[in-house]
Amino acid sequence: MPLVKPPVTSTSANKSTRTMDSSIIKGNRPAPIDLSHHYSRVTKNRVASNIKQFYKYFIIPGIGNLAGGLPNHNYFPYDTLEASVALPDRFTPTPNKPVDPPTALLSATSLSDNGSSSRVVVPKESGTVDMLRKIDLASALQYGTAQGYPPLYSFLRQFTRENLHPNVPYAGGPEIILTCGATDGFAKAIEALSNTWSEERDWIREREGLLVEEFAYMNAIQAARPRGLNIVPVTIDAEGMKASGKGGLEDVLENWDTNKGKRPHLIYTVTIGQNPTSGTLGVQRRKDIYALCCKYDVIIIEDDPYWFLQYPSANASSLAARGIPTSSDARPGEYNYNTPISSGFPFLDSLVPSYLSVDTEGRVVRLDTFSKTVAPGCRLGWITAQPELCERFLRSTETSTQQPSGFVQSMIAELIMGPQTKNDGGRGGSKDGSGWQVDGWVRWLEGLRGNYERRMQTMCSILEEGKHLVKSGRRQSLSGDWSVVDKVPMYDFVWPLGGMFVWVKMNLQTHPLYKKTTHAKLSHALWVYLTEKPYLVLVSPGTIFSPTQEIAETKGWQFHRICFAAVDEPDVEKCSERFVEGIKSFWGKKSLDDIEESVKRGVDDGCIPM
Repeated sequence: MPLVKPPVTSTSANKSTRTMDSSIIKGNRPAPIDLSHHYSRVTKNRVASNIKQFYKYFIIPGIGNLAGGLPNHNYFPYDTLEASVALPDRFTPTPNKPVDPPTALLSATSLSDNGSSSRVVVPKESGTVDMLRKIDLASALQYGTAQGYPPLYSFLRQFTRENLHPNVPYAGGPEIILTCGATDGFAKAIEALSNTWSEERDWIREREGLLVEEFAYMNAIQAARPRGLNIVPVTIDAEGMKASGKGGLEDVLENWDTNKGKRPHLIYTVTIGQNPTSGTLGVQRRKDIYALCCKYDVIIIEDDPYWFLQYPSANASSLAARGIPTSSDARPGEYNYNTPISSGFPFLDSLVPSYLSVDTEGRVVRLDTFSKTVAPGCRLGWITAQPELCERFLRSTETSTQQPSGFVQSMIAELIMGPQTKNDGGRGGSKDGSGWQVDGWVRWLEGLRGNYERRMQTMCSILEEGKHLVKSGRRQSLSGDWSVVDKVPMYDFVWPLGGMFVWVKMNLQTHPLYKKTTHAKLSHALWVYLTEKPYLVLVSPGTIFSPTQEIAETKGWQFHRICFAAVDEPDVEKCSERFVEGIKSFWGKKSLDDIEESVKRGVDDGCIPM
């Protein structure tokens, strides 16, 4: 069954003004290139599901369906799904443009929660005939099309093409397919675009590879490694993956050693609020990396769960905290990345755009998720890519996950879209019972960004203030005694421009015991020490984000990732302060016995090994 391309439906996004008519840039766009030479053997052999091909007949009015093995919806035990939900303006946004801190919006650490709510109801049966607008349990809980629940698929497809990525530069624009979250999306992409390899069975020349950041989200690495892929780290800086220089992408690809296998043809990257380093990749760097991918025929798998969490205040706040003069606009030029076509929303226009915005050849596979915008337990997301790639992902989905949970898809569809006809028993997420629509969804994203940005400001301000151990004493000289103050740098960090994390580099070389024990042991002792009373803070050691053992041993031990998102609002400040106090206390340790004891306690408790 081919991908269904729904008609453009009327949404509140149509009320917004674009900066340029879309026809101006759609006329001469090149077609996406054929990437089928990168398909795995399994993917090349996939054909459309015989069963799923019947589904297009199900929507014929009055047809007696004796073909499909569908249970009768009247026997489903659920009559409705109902939930109390937030209104889209529950949280206060922060400015889209950089500001000179502090401002009232940034200095407030409260959630700005007005407690407003509505009630969403998904009815048993809707009176709507159009399957692209029909939201009810009879359809949502039934076997469905692999590309996703039709009304939610229709909404997300239009939102993706018109609002999130209005400037995709290839003809026809991208297609989408819903997934069970970004992890499922990555699994489908890696299965479709790489072959498994075994040292006992296959020639080394057949081994394929995956390019990743020097520190990476390890779930993806752990999904790829059992397939036998070479995991190939690329050097990073504060922005993210480097295009040039020693260990950069060009260096790795140009000087690839074929004795290790094929030159890698896949990149896995998190470009906004990179996990774990919090780097945010700028537009020019994206262009440089994309050009190299075209030259060396590489496909980019762009995992972007934090795209909406970009913090314009971070750079100015960092400079101000460190006594460096800054202008009121920390980003040069026009603060609108979505040119020549606007998304229709200043908030979305202000965000650094996806690799899709420079994807002239159709070699970007983007992974989106509701995990950070609704809840991780939704297990719901979508892939955006050129249509031919999405068709291959569809074939895989038909015989695996089939589609995400109907419960979740119908609740989110009703929340955002609302009932499509009067008196169908449904109720959307707005106060009047209609759906949030595009305007409401974008407003919700703005509010989420605002709250996480305030949390970031709170944590980073405390870390900034406490990163030096201040020692005072007296020194004698020929002219008399002098009072001396020494500032010992215990750690450093970059204020994150996006995401949920602060990547802290520990300056362990300033610790009194640095030269008396191994670096890894000292780092592990610190990690254990922070988990104990009175500090009781759990952070993630950099070693667990190291894609190779070499990186873990040479660099990983220097870092800790700390998250300002997970704890309750009052605990952001408290935990940040305990983290700082714990490090100061640890820097006072002068006995190797203390270090050995901390390491032993960690090992005995089954803590993460060094």
